[in-house]
Amino acid sequence: MTRLTRAESQERNRARVLAAARDEFAERGFRDAKIDVIAERAELTRGAVYSNFPGKRALYFAVLARLAAQAPVAPHAQPGDTVKEALGALARAWVARLPEPGERLGLELIPEIVADERVTLPFTQLMKLDALLLALALERLRPPGKAPEEPPARLVRLAETVLTTLHGASRMAAAAPGFVEPFDVISACEQLAGLKLNDFWAPPRTAPAAERVALPWVPPSAIDLVRAAPAELHGDGVVTVVGLHRLSAVEQAVRAGNEVTAVLVTGDPGELAPLTRLVVGGLCGCLRQAVPASAWPRIRVVCDESGTLAAAAGVRSVSDETEVAVRVEDGRIVATAEGRGACHAVARDDLRPVPAR
Repeated sequence: MTRLTRAESQERNRARVLAAARDEFAERGFRDAKIDVIAERAELTRGAVYSNFPGKRALYFAVLARLAAQAPVAPHAQPGDTVKEALGALARAWVARLPEPGERLGLELIPEIVADERVTLPFTQLMKLDALLLALALERLRPPGKAPEEPPARLVRLAETVLTTLHGASRMAAAAPGFVEPFDVISACEQLAGLKLNDFWAPPRTAPAAERVALPWVPPSAIDLVRAAPAELHGDGVVTVVGLHRLSAVEQAVRAGNEVTAVLVTGDPGELAPLTRLVVGGLCGCLRQAVPASAWPRIRVVCDESGTLAAAAGVRSVSDETEVAVRVEDGRIVATAEGRGACHAVARDDLRPVPAR
């Protein structure tokens, strides 16, 4: 019998814990679930559970994130070629994941988020990132402006309204089984396509000066949550390293027309990294069914739980307040900025030259 390596053994134990936790949460709900029972179900010690997950809530987020990643494609899924069709397809994929009557597994997600401000603020920013991703896809489907000088409409506020509708449907399906009519939710989202919200984006008023540098760019492998595939990290573009309190800054790089990789970091990876994969990965799983690949957002999103990708960008220490951006050209980092507005600073073309040494 082949002996497992340490890494293989750890991965096997993690999978056993997740499977046991899924059964425990499904039967008892989050609040009544017990770590000791999860360990017993997994045929592991309590210490083995805590060696993989720092607490019960982190384990709960990880279970839900795994389920979202494994969710099947909605029946008769057909990407939309217009904003209206795409919103209908998105809603169709979303309602296919609504909880069945009596299903308990995800009922306590929102109460757990609301109960702790340390989770609420990152969740709010993750929702803003979801809205940006949805908006970027919808913006690629709309017809061009009527006049050359007419700027194309920003659709972030529309995306926020759609996500409010869909998340509301999820909460009502859990709280009042049988109340939500899925076809009405789909129709409502389609009708939102015509909503005019006078949306626009304004660049930040202040930004740090970006500096020209000449540094190597050797990124590690990573998974792009938008495409659920290995991220293409060796091309030219802007790499933003942003903490979970600063995700709104990603749009600053996107609106400059760059190829953008958003590297999401946190000071609490044990609990907030699985929440990140749940929120962003869950939305993108539906989005990939809703729009053709040609309209997927021109952005990569990586959950950098270990901080290795941030380190490749020169960021040695990360927190939820981190905002660092670098520009990559021909396999080297050629510009960098740090602090609020860094994403906008690096995305601009007027960069400070390399300082004399």
